[in-house]
Amino acid sequence: MTKTLPPIVFFGSGPVAAASLEHLAKHFPIEAVVTKPRAEGHRGSVPVLELAHKLDLPLHTPKNRRELDALLTQTHFHSACGIVVDYGIIMSKMVIESFPKGIVNSHFSLLPQWRGADPITFAILSGQPQTGVSLMLIVEALDEGDLLAQEELSITPEMTTPELTKALVDLSNRMLVEFVPRYLDGEITPHPQPSQPPVSYSRRLSKEDGTLDWSKPAAVLEREVRAFTNWPQTKGKLILPSGKEMEVLVTKAATAKAQLAPGHVAQTSGRLLVGTSEDAFEILRLKVPGKKEITAGDFIRGYLR
Repeated sequence: MTKTLPPIVFFGSGPVAAASLEHLAKHFPIEAVVTKPRAEGHRGSVPVLELAHKLDLPLHTPKNRRELDALLTQTHFHSACGIVVDYGIIMSKMVIESFPKGIVNSHFSLLPQWRGADPITFAILSGQPQTGVSLMLIVEALDEGDLLAQEELSITPEMTTPELTKALVDLSNRMLVEFVPRYLDGEITPHPQPSQPPVSYSRRLSKEDGTLDWSKPAAVLEREVRAFTNWPQTKGKLILPSGKEMEVLVTKAATAKAQLAPGHVAQTSGRLLVGTSEDAFEILRLKVPGKKEITAGDFIRGYLR
């Protein structure tokens, strides 16, 4: 006989949250969904809002911390705990303590590594071989709460941020369904975060982060291309053999053993190489402004001859 899982209140706003909510709704009774409202003038997708309507789930849309406090002051939820994934509004102590068992956050890193806003991108940028998911009880301090569970996930050498995100969402979904009921049943005692790995912090990216700096090593630049696949994307100014400068959007890259002056371009056996401070940066696919994405071979034939 299938065990009936306890009801939860779900907090989340972005596409990762929507993917989580869709899975959780198949397993938990969803007492309510709390998400940010559609921003004024925003005409694109609002993933959690749209999914809650599709699934006909009770919905609340506070737009900031003050309105979230007011919601929890005025509304009595029966769920013992909340679950938060990719929400974007900092929760007060009052909101946290509104739930007898607190609020469980699924954070996509092995805490205390990569606390903060963008742990997935920074895991790729760092070059680390693995990351994971941490189920943590929310506290007022940034990602410092006690842990319910952690599980590791390997980062393959060619993995991009969207690919790693998908793998972490799948891991998180499984962990939430497995460990939250056990926590609510008293089978799991929350424990402090470990002292290793050392504490590190991610941050929100800016458009400027996508500019490739040829004074960095090629291996670092290759990771930036994978990490910034969706946004802010990676662009760099190339110095062609003719001396002409051209800015391109780099969509796929590798590293190569060659020595060139930083930013200078050469083609060797059909390979498009750019000089860096260490080894060469090989561009595999790129986009010239106003043109479609092309291969390195097409670029060589069109611009280097």
